[in-house]
Amino acid sequence: RFGSRSVRLVSAPEPARFCERHDCPPDSELCGGPEQEHRLKVLFQILDVNGDGGICVNDLSIGLKKLGVHRTEHEVRKIVKAGDKDLDGQLDFEEFVHYLRDHEKKLRLVFKSLDKKNDGQIDSQEIMQSLRDLGINISEEQAEEILKRIRMGQIWTPVLYMDKNGTMSIDWDEWRDYHLLHPASNIPEIILYWKHSTILDVGESLIVPDEFTAEELQSGMWWRHLVAGGGAGAASRTCTAPLDRLKVMMQVHASKNNSMRITGGFLQMIREGGVRSLWRGNGINVIKIAPESAIKFMAYEQIKRLIGSDQETLGITERFVSGSLAGAIAQSSIYPMEVLKTRLALRRTGQYSGIVDCAKHIIQKESVAAFYKGYVPNMLGIIPYAGIDLAVYETLKNSWLQRFATDSADPGVFVLLACGTTSSTCGQLASYPLALVRTRMQAQASQEGPQMSMTSLFRHIIRTEGPTGLYRGLAPNFMKVIPSVSISYVVYESLKIRLGVQSK
Repeated sequence: RFGSRSVRLVSAPEPARFCERHDCPPDSELCGGPEQEHRLKVLFQILDVNGDGGICVNDLSIGLKKLGVHRTEHEVRKIVKAGDKDLDGQLDFEEFVHYLRDHEKKLRLVFKSLDKKNDGQIDSQEIMQSLRDLGINISEEQAEEILKRIRMGQIWTPVLYMDKNGTMSIDWDEWRDYHLLHPASNIPEIILYWKHSTILDVGESLIVPDEFTAEELQSGMWWRHLVAGGGAGAASRTCTAPLDRLKVMMQVHASKNNSMRITGGFLQMIREGGVRSLWRGNGINVIKIAPESAIKFMAYEQIKRLIGSDQETLGITERFVSGSLAGAIAQSSIYPMEVLKTRLALRRTGQYSGIVDCAKHIIQKESVAAFYKGYVPNMLGIIPYAGIDLAVYETLKNSWLQRFATDSADPGVFVLLACGTTSSTCGQLASYPLALVRTRMQAQASQEGPQMSMTSLFRHIIRTEGPTGLYRGLAPNFMKVIPSVSISYVVYESLKIRLGVQSK
């Protein structure tokens, strides 16, 4: 493997037409011509060890060993699971062919992205450039050594070097045969084009952190990405702080009897404290970015090791579990800052002199336990947010790859932002009622009336305001999404250049 990030082609050929049967270029082996069909039939017969018309995990393990291909049991299970559409624990010929054709299409995308010269070969110079894009500088001799060291389990012969013709370059057939029977669900070169969380900061907690390759971790690129993402988040939150404060005000104060509107809410805040009051609570909202991101990143990396994954990138289920747990740990660590943010956003002019003064008042009048009011709905909100955000993003990503990816896995800026914004918005929409209850619980001590539990507050809102009461403040929350994403992206790209982070 030459590194886990693909590079953009210098010049891409015109888009290929696709055949209707297999969704692939008609002049490609993927199109299912006679030679390809025969090749797959022979391979299926070899791997179907017991000759029952299906390839199970045991068949695949034995068959691959016969071919001289080494795959771990974990990898073999992933291959069968990825192709087993009818969930019967084995691959019939149709499932086997569908899996390999889909896999070959992904491999072709990666190959073409690495083939910067567009000459059908990957040589040492292109390996050097690929690693340079990851922040790793190597000599040409080192790149040639990488070519020599990569060993393969080729389908038709015993174990050979990937560069089996000795030309110090790799063509498509060599690349395909080297990777053919390797789990295809998480080819890093494709996955890492679709990073989105560090640049999509809309002022809400992003549950699943970005994954970084071993090269990025070793070279220090990971902390540059985090710093750039933190700076982008600080800028976007500051620019959209008035909308964020309006959302909090509407969540807490709006009701059937007090139907606060967007214009009226802004005017009320300005009359009470002037234009500067629109940014109340923004300071602590920005300050908490750094510790939350750092804790989440460290927790995510540790949890990945604990679940025993030997893959550089995780599957969607593993990402959901790891991301949710890491998000819960990070949120638990900085949750008092969330309470301070809500109290400062709701404060009246002159009520507190600053963050420290607000914290002192809470301790003196309510005890330390007040810093964890609303903690339960906040933790519960992680599950729908992370699950829906990941599911929608993966669905959109896979749809784009199937329909539009021909010569590169790179979707471009606008597709990435559209997919990320859509998935994040869907996640927020699903978890919004829990976020509203959390905010009201955080604000209870500063409001008149009894202190209610989470379930009591849910029942009270539905009884007095109806189901729509659970979505108070949703309009300004969605109004800030597009400007937040746009500002985050521009600042993120600018900071990446200043920090020496090379784009893909």
